[in-house]
This record gives sequence, structure tokens and C-alpha cells, in this order.
Amino acid sequence: MTSDAVPRPEGSDGRGDPAALHASTSPGPTASVVVLVSGSGTLLQALLDAATDPAYGVTVAAVGADRPCRGLERAERAGIPTFVRSVRDHADRAAWDEALAADLAAHDPRLVVTAGFMRILGPRSLAVAPVVNTHPALLPSFPGAHGVRDALAYGVTVTGTTCHLVDAGVDTGPIIEQRVVAVEPDDTEDSLHERIKVHERELIVQVTGRLAREGFTVQGRRVRVGRA
Repeated sequence: MTSDAVPRPEGSDGRGDPAALHASTSPGPTASVVVLVSGSGTLLQALLDAATDPAYGVTVAAVGADRPCRGLERAERAGIPTFVRSVRDHADRAAWDEALAADLAAHDPRLVVTAGFMRILGPRSLAVAPVVNTHPALLPSFPGAHGVRDALAYGVTVTGTTCHLVDAGVDTGPIIEQRVVAVEPDDTEDSLHERIKVHERELIVQVTGRLAREGFTVQGRRVRVGRA
């Protein structure tokens, strides 16, 4: 998820503004992708590994973060340009969003992937390119920073992972694809999350590659991959 939870506007249903969402992108031979991270970068590593195959159709043009982290180290070892855009270095979130948008636009990405990026993207960043996120729960259930913990506490017997487009809300964008993970009777938050992560890594690689190679359109809340 892209978290940093903020209060919902009064009267809001929690969904982001559809106008802030890219409704389509065209297919192409190789897509330039910028990945945003905040932590260890295991999702990023899955994308880096996949991108070594020319048939995958994705080039990771840059990796950005909101703080120094291991994910940046992974990118640097792979010879990929990196940048850090910290909220603390700006007067307010609007200024941070404008600066981050410039960072993203400098690499002219066809897609932006938030891979464990723990900040909410603002309107300027969302306007640069379609943004894909992965969340460790079956949205719209259990959005936010504690999806695994919340699912376990609720007592569900299945949970999973969701890849979705990012809009102005928190984990509210149109769903691209989901995978189900069974909850075992003796699961802890850590054990369940580790099993979900396996599917998250596979799903983010699969979805990013398909969107890059085939393009997509959004009709209502349905994401259709490939030509309509």
C-alpha cells in the first residue's frame, strides 16, 4: 500500500478522484518504469530480476525513495540511477509532491510502480504516469498500513494480495489482479505476511510486465489489459 494515512474528507466514500487516474496507456516494445521504495526492496528486486530478460518488456529507469533504505542499495548495485525525495526537506506536502513529480518526469516513465513505498502520492505525481501498487490484502477489505494484521484480527480464513492502480485515495484505485492466500489456524502476522509476500512478488512482476507490453484501459472501476 501507499500509506501515510490521512483523514478522509467529510462526506467522502474513501475513493480517490477518478479524474486523478490515468485511464489508459498504450503498449510498446520496452517500457520505462520508475520504482518507488521505502524499505528493503524485495519487490523491487523481483522487478530487477525480471527486467534482465529482454522479453519482459520493462526497463527500470530509476528507483526513488522517501528515505535512505536497502531498496536504494539494491538499485545502486544494479547500476540503476537513484534519488531520495524526503518530505522533511520541503515546506509542505504540496511542495514535496511537486518535487517528486519532477523527479519522476525526468525519466519519462510509461509506468510508476510503488513497491513498498510508504507515502501517499499527490496529484502532481499521479499526473506523470499511471501508478501501480501492490497491497497485502484482498481490497477493498483491509486497506491501509496494517492489512495483514487487520485481516488476521478479523478472523478471515482467506486473504491475499492485490495489484491496483493508484488514485488519490488510500488503496482505493481500480483493481488489476488479485491472488488468494489461505490463513492457517496457527498463523501469526509475520508468518502470514511472509506467505503473502511470495505472491506479491510474483504478481507485481506479472502485472507490470503485462501493462507494459499490452497496455490497458480503465472502464469504470474495471481495468482491461490489452487493446479494447
